Amino acid sequence: MPLGQRQLFLDDCGVASIDGLTRTMHPPVKRGAVIRPTPPEETSVQTRSAPAWDPEQKVYKLWLLVSRTGGSSGTGYVESTDGLHWTKPVLRQKEIDGSLENNIVTPDPAREWPANAIENAVYDPHDPDPSRRYKGFAHCYDREPMVSPDGIHWTLLNVPALKSSDESNLSYDAQTHTFLATLKTGGPHGRSHVLTTSKDFEDWTEPVLTFHADDLDQELGRENIKARFANPAMQQPSHNIPETYNVDIYNVGVFRYEGLYIALPSMFHQTGKVGKDWPGFDDPRIPEEMRKAYRESGDWSGFHDVQLMCSRDLKTWQRLGNRKPFIGSSPLGAGAYDLACVLPPSFPIVRGDELWFYYTGGMNYGLVVDRGVNASVFAICLAVLRRDGFISLDAGDTEGTLLTQPFTMPGGELYMNADAFTGAIRAEVLDEAGTVLAASIPMQGDLLNGQAKWENAGIAELKGQTVRLRFTLKNTAFYSYWFGE
Repeated sequence: MPLGQRQLFLDDCGVASIDGLTRTMHPPVKRGAVIRPTPPEETSVQTRSAPAWDPEQKVYKLWLLVSRTGGSSGTGYVESTDGLHWTKPVLRQKEIDGSLENNIVTPDPAREWPANAIENAVYDPHDPDPSRRYKGFAHCYDREPMVSPDGIHWTLLNVPALKSSDESNLSYDAQTHTFLATLKTGGPHGRSHVLTTSKDFEDWTEPVLTFHADDLDQELGRENIKARFANPAMQQPSHNIPETYNVDIYNVGVFRYEGLYIALPSMFHQTGKVGKDWPGFDDPRIPEEMRKAYRESGDWSGFHDVQLMCSRDLKTWQRLGNRKPFIGSSPLGAGAYDLACVLPPSFPIVRGDELWFYYTGGMNYGLVVDRGVNASVFAICLAVLRRDGFISLDAGDTEGTLLTQPFTMPGGELYMNADAFTGAIRAEVLDEAGTVLAASIPMQGDLLNGQAKWENAGIAELKGQTVRLRFTLKNTAFYSYWFGE
């Protein structure tokens, strides 16, 4: 295994055997909304990007999809030094309501929404051309690649657009210098997403249908919908029409993390679908503008949750956590925005020993009448996870063991990320015959970067040898291990 690369336990890569341990998925802890719409001019803010750290300006930069009063929309640009408190610089790029005093950023000020949208954006530290430091997609539909020196002033590239419907996501794999894009299309059971990659942000691989719901999603989804309607603590969707129940993938973020790829699909549970002639649209409490939209296309109601997947090659994907929510909607009364809509983070931000996930939370999806909730209220929410903390291998009162596949010892010291507050974990280095070459003393406590301490001689002289590791743990959650200096 490469020096410094952490070995996680989302799959069985590198694992020879597991005895007496169970896998547990750990949802991140919600910290609430960090960017809210500013009334009265803003009614909603969403994002399909993650904050990008600018090392020269020492700020995080983020691009928001902003809905405004009167139906106008645009892309808002915001900055933060700490990821919690965000400011809206005046950019004077786009005239809104007769004024340039706003934070709206656009690839072309002459364009109107949705062609002027900045749908996704990432920071690229490796491009030798500083005018291409930021890269992103323009337009809410077929995505047009564009570049920028600062994330504010954008230039459309003279390359073909990437075919997509109204959802996409984008990340940058810094280890392989590869851009990863997911684009919305149709597929089994409805909304689905293709995956395409690029090394230069101009030439893209042939899109491959990669993320779509299956029959098991429909089976589990019906149970999730029934449980939702049976729980008065959760936001109740507008329609409950069992014959129209469906689960599909609304959006999906894909990113490289350590030695594998992780996907965060937002699973939309459709609880009801009605046509444009549905008599309920005659309710006088429905604003006329909304009624007109419903009469043109009907209405769908439902809720989202974000699940967890992983892959080693971007081709074969494994669903994790028994398809339970990794980020689910919040209960009523929590003061949260994400009561119904949870749209996935593009990728997490590493902050010390934590992973910060910025996602879009919405109070509803579908018709809202006399419920005290504005269907269009969305905000940018933050959830925080222990670093490497997606899935742990857990032992209770009885000891359990993990034995790795043979590998060449890379050198350096062995580190472990484990929660052993009430238990202990120890490591052994074995040769190919199973003889113990080195054994660590038992380690206890919250070991975010726990360096193994050896009973006798260290492991420096084992560099280059073929070895295995055996970890023994009790009352411990084990998240990852790695070799480092």
